[in-house]
Amino acid sequence: MSRIQSLSSPFLLGFDQIERALDRVSKAADGYPPYNIERLHAADGQPEQLRITLAVAGFSRDDLDITVEQKELTIRGRQQDDSAGREFLHRGIAARQFQRTFVLADGIEVVGADLRDGLLSVDLERPERVSQVRRVEISNGSAK
Repeated sequence: MSRIQSLSSPFLLGFDQIERALDRVSKAADGYPPYNIERLHAADGQPEQLRITLAVAGFSRDDLDITVEQKELTIRGRQQDDSAGREFLHRGIAARQFQRTFVLADGIEVVGADLRDGLLSVDLERPERVSQVRRVEISNGSAK
């Protein structure tokens, strides 16, 4: 991926971590497993939520692992190949491993996960941001 010119602007200070995160995410371009990301609008005083749903047919709860580390949500799937002693005439379903990583914005919290009917749903909460204005005092130039 080429360097994103808009992030190297002198007016965007301290965004080098975002550029590195975009670079990491772009390298993880494998399309397996397919997934959806949906927005669940705020209701009844609850903050807005996001839901990531991955199609993980054939994976059990024990085959899946979800971790959050340094603003990265990582979902891994590991299946055991149980084909020993079996004779396949056609094998279109293979035991497969995957790792899918999502970079989380500041304030996003993972609130739960659910596996149902071959779909793994991971719910994220995005609390409302409170706008803060802080006044910065200007000194008279004397040495500190």
